[in-house]
Amino acid sequence: MSKTADSTGVPRVKVSPRGASRLKDGHAWVYRSDIVSADGVPPGSVIKVTDHRGQFLGTALYSSSSQIAVRLISREPVADLPALLRGRAANAIAYREAMVHDTNAYRLIFSEGDFLPGLIVDRYNDILSMQILTQAMDSEIVRATLITELTERVQPASIVERVDPRVRQLEELPPRPSGLLQGEKTSTVFTMNGVQFKFEALEGQKTGAFLDQRENYAAAAKYAHGEALDVFCYQGGFALHLATRCTRVSGVDSSRPALEIAEQNAALNRALLEDKEIEWIEANAFDLLKDYSSSGQRYDTIILDPPAFTKSKRELDAAMRGYKELNLRALKMLRPGGILVTCSCSYHVSPSDFIEMIADAARDARRDLRLVEIRGQSKDHPILLNIPETSYLKCVILHVS
Repeated sequence: MSKTADSTGVPRVKVSPRGASRLKDGHAWVYRSDIVSADGVPPGSVIKVTDHRGQFLGTALYSSSSQIAVRLISREPVADLPALLRGRAANAIAYREAMVHDTNAYRLIFSEGDFLPGLIVDRYNDILSMQILTQAMDSEIVRATLITELTERVQPASIVERVDPRVRQLEELPPRPSGLLQGEKTSTVFTMNGVQFKFEALEGQKTGAFLDQRENYAAAAKYAHGEALDVFCYQGGFALHLATRCTRVSGVDSSRPALEIAEQNAALNRALLEDKEIEWIEANAFDLLKDYSSSGQRYDTIILDPPAFTKSKRELDAAMRGYKELNLRALKMLRPGGILVTCSCSYHVSPSDFIEMIADAARDARRDLRLVEIRGQSKDHPILLNIPETSYLKCVILHVS
């Protein structure tokens, strides 16, 4: 028997006191630097985790290549992994049934947030979009179990897998294309807050739309008025919600394909939007805001929803400079009584740092701000209090005078 396996044949990984303390404090991750021994443990194994003295800490999924080497799935021994997966999937679905309203598009399974680390499943009406992020979740038994459970409980027309080639490379998994796992349907129409959107399962970013902003779309629309500018509009999520309240909306994005879908989404909602004026502008957001603010262009509502500016602490200073430039220019362009909705999806940008950056930008722009709402990701992206990485989205709504 291997020194890294117990009497049941389950591989055992020993972690350092720091790694053990992290798990005892409620986190689910142990980094590779805190692995004491894992010799001969196969990639993607279900493992027993012990501290340096041999005390059992829980059952986890192991990655032989990721810097997050251990992801805890239970504080107890797990004898039947498929049964655990089925139960976790059922609980995730039940949570959405209780928490999600006014939509048929939402995140069904949110990795650590649903105690299924390395798995993302989004629902778009009658299509499920799945993303697998770790060695363990890529195993055939896990795939088969999850597809069966999701099919029985949700009864989708199709299940598609969206593949991130970079993730598979980092996890040392063989390349595979995005494609259908079940069914034949790859496009549908879904609804958020009464607004309709097209969904092409094998196109666009990640698993599709940005469902984490769904509740923020509705919140922004409550305060929006007059002429509106949606910067980094992607496929029109904020813009189309604002168009129900504003006289004129301009959506800006650097992606022509995204804007083409935004235009199709606008056409879907022709009856809802009536004769509202919406224009789509292909442009670099920084350049456009610089030109518009310099030329005296003014708006009543501005949305800033940029992509993540940093994925590591090393890039934080540069990211904060980028956020400040965007917010400073937007504040200069807002009329008195205007609304600024400003967002960050960078986990490494803390809520307090984000608020401080906005305050600095307001001071430099010589504008006074009233804080209307501080918001986060929609409730189908649950946050675990002991795993701060599950909380990443900041959405701040401000009244400008």
